[in-house]
Amino acid sequence: MREIELEIEQIKQRSRQNESEAVQRMKQIEARTKQIESETEQIKKETEQLRRENARERALSALIKQHCFPPECSSTPPQPTEPDCGLSSP
Repeated sequence: MREIELEIEQIKQRSRQNESEAVQRMKQIEARTKQIESETEQIKKETEQLRRENARERALSALIKQHCFPPECSSTPPQPTEPDCGLSSP
């Protein structure tokens, strides 16, 4: 009878230990999940900022090409807005 009681107590003790470990793992998982969510939000913000910067750079590049390198089909090239555009008179 005493052996059964000891075995039951050991089982209860292992069960409490397993439950405690499970709770600890869940807390770690929740903390990591919050960290990942925070990092994901930061990446989204950075990605959006990069998209805006890329769009601005493309627009500026297009303006530079338009003013400094006019299409060849144009009979009279537009006057450059900056002296360094490469359209200098010989």
